[in-house]
Amino acid sequence: MPRTALELIPLTVATQRDAIVAGAVDIALVRQPIDREGLQLIPLYDEVPVVVMAADSTLSAADELDAADLAGEVLIASRDDVLGYTAPGTTTPAFEALETTADAVATVAAGVGIAVMPMSLARLHHRKDVTYRVLRDGPVSSIALAWDADRATPLVDAFVGIVRGRTANSSR
Repeated sequence: MPRTALELIPLTVATQRDAIVAGAVDIALVRQPIDREGLQLIPLYDEVPVVVMAADSTLSAADELDAADLAGEVLIASRDDVLGYTAPGTTTPAFEALETTADAVATVAAGVGIAVMPMSLARLHHRKDVTYRVLRDGPVSSIALAWDADRATPLVDAFVGIVRGRTANSSR
């Protein structure tokens, strides 16, 4: 639909449902779990969890990591943490939880500890002084397409159809 503008609006996990229900967005990519009442959802994919570490960390020698590899590390979480991951043998930081994922990555860059997050967030907040490795046994984060069931428009229906693989020649 080349003549239809698509405006991208960043949402936080805490506000994603409210933005859909209030009509601030017509349709959204959401991180699950989400309260599905009144919403239509199409599951899309699961994101791979990664360990974010300082670029010179000894953990970076491995191609992939397991929870056991994190023993003895300071595990940094932020208030907007989407995984809520804890690993046995890791240490909680002596400071209060950081406000954002970007703050957590900046703290990791200083060599204070590690953070666990979905790969998309690690890529979003990438810096030259940090790297990440896949956490094989970590929690996945599921992504879905969501919209208000009572406010579907022809454009929303067309977008949903495209996501489901329909073409102009497909029938409903």
